[in-house]
Formats: sequence, C-alpha cells, structure tokens
Amino acid sequence: MANMTWKQTLGAAALVAGSAGFSHAALAQEDAQGNELQGLYSAEELMDADVFLKNAPDEDIGDVDDILLGEDMSVQAVVIETGGVLDMGDKDLVVEKGNFQVETQNDSDLDNIEYHVVLDMDRDQLSQQPVYDNDWWQNAKSHAAEAWEQTKQGASSAWQSTKSATSNLLQDASDAIDN
Repeated sequence: MANMTWKQTLGAAALVAGSAGFSHAALAQEDAQGNELQGLYSAEELMDADVFLKNAPDEDIGDVDDILLGEDMSVQAVVIETGGVLDMGDKDLVVEKGNFQVETQNDSDLDNIEYHVVLDMDRDQLSQQPVYDNDWWQNAKSHAAEAWEQTKQGASSAWQSTKSATSNLLQDASDAIDN
C-alpha cells in the first residue's frame, strides 16, 4: 500500500467496500420473519396462486388475480379474488407488499413449480382491504406518481451533495499530496 497513489488507494477502498456489501447481500437468505427466500419468482406462476390466511393455513380463500407493479417495476401489491362461487359474487381486494408472503412448492422443477400466497392477516383485516376498482386505481396511480417524483428529487439532491463532497475530498487529498 505504501507505493500506491492516492487514486489507487481510494479505488481499492471502494472495491473492498463494494464487495463487502455484495457478500452481505449474497449471504442473506431469509426475510425479516425468518422465511427462506427463493430470490426469483415467476409472475406467470404467481397468477392464480391459491391464497391462504396465516391463521387458517389449510383454508384456500381465493386466488391471485393481478400483480401491481410500481414505477421501478417492483411488486407493490397483489389483487386477491375472494368470496365468490363459480366467479359469482367475487370481490377483488388489494393487499399491499409487506402483508403477504409467497411460499414455493416444487421449486426444483420449473414445470411443476407452484406458489401459495399467505396473507399476514385474519378475515377481519382482509375485509378491511381496499376493493380493486377504478376509483382505487386512479387514486393509487396519483399517489404513486407523487411519491415517485419526490423520490427522484430526493435522489437527485443526495447525488449532488455526494458529488460535491467527493469532489471536495479529492481536491483536499490532491492538495495534501502536492504539499
């Protein structure tokens, strides 16, 4: 390290810091509730997956009818079709991410993979979920657009601050080396 330039030293430090973050992420194999993470899910197989309540794991209460994505293409919610018989009297309810988990069956065989969606709620909480209709869609779309715009502005501001601070540090390091 003694013969390295300050640019090489900073580059090496960045490489070590970056690889440490990657190693940590690669080792994380469970979510906050201790459930094993699969890492990759098929949207096609998730559609029509059976849905269960956490406190009634043997009672199929409906199916996944839709998957709602945010501006960044991450899953924001699933739409659960529940309550009907032979597609009569069905209710489509929106369940936001963080309120459900996906359990995988037969994950070693893509042709036979199957998902079960387990809601982290009871029947009363399920009945409180918003109905998936045009009013909900327009309201959610408006809120998501506002949130995305605020996120972009915050990220841009943070990038400018980081860029300025880094530039100042590099200039200070260069001045120190020159003196």
